[in-house]
Amino acid sequence: MQTEQKPQERLIILDTETTGFDPAKGDRIVEIGCVEMIDRKLTGRSYHVYINPQKIMEQEVINVHGLTNEFLADKPLFHQVVHEFMDFIRGSELVIHNSKFDVGFMDHEFAMVRQNLPMTDDICTVTDTLKISRDVFGAPRTLDALAKFYGVSGLVDRTYHGALIDAQLLAYVYVEMTRYQNTINFNPGDGTEGNTSDSIRRLDSNRPPLAIVQASPEESQAHIDRMAIIEKKTGHSIWHGEVKAD
Repeated sequence: MQTEQKPQERLIILDTETTGFDPAKGDRIVEIGCVEMIDRKLTGRSYHVYINPQKIMEQEVINVHGLTNEFLADKPLFHQVVHEFMDFIRGSELVIHNSKFDVGFMDHEFAMVRQNLPMTDDICTVTDTLKISRDVFGAPRTLDALAKFYGVSGLVDRTYHGALIDAQLLAYVYVEMTRYQNTINFNPGDGTEGNTSDSIRRLDSNRPPLAIVQASPEESQAHIDRMAIIEKKTGHSIWHGEVKAD
């Protein structure tokens, strides 16, 4: 019997560098960096391009990404690379840190080409790791902070800042911060021996009962003291019951 193969998940980890913060005020993309992952593993494929923004950048902006006006002067215009860029990302799930920024610039550039090009959401899905960091940590974290937290800062040489370098770093961060999604399986099994190891393993209903471990007097008092602190600070606690010791 032929086993149906699970379709491969294609992720494109993406970052851009720009002339500023607001495309509505004339800011443009000057660099795009992408790396490809299949089933959460880097494939070695990437897309990287520098772009002539057709405007003079202020030194303050140049200090951020290190790309000078002279360096970008002979680089292609966005409309000259747009189709190869769209072909690379089409049908993928884009992983971006602060996607609102990058996708906003991408859609602005697509519209400026004036060839009735689709917008990003028309050809890709988007996952924002800034939003994931807010959900995980209670507040958004920068890419540098996440890389440090997950211990992956040293995996990429960031002597020079750039879109491709940041995309590579984000790939490692994304794998670490979403690792639990790859280890937890919510597909229900039927408890039979024919299930794979990914199925839920159901315990024998005739198994011995679990031992009940009661709190010690010291643990019980510690619980009462902690609840008193919570009550004082918040005016309410849902754990009102006293822990009974033997």
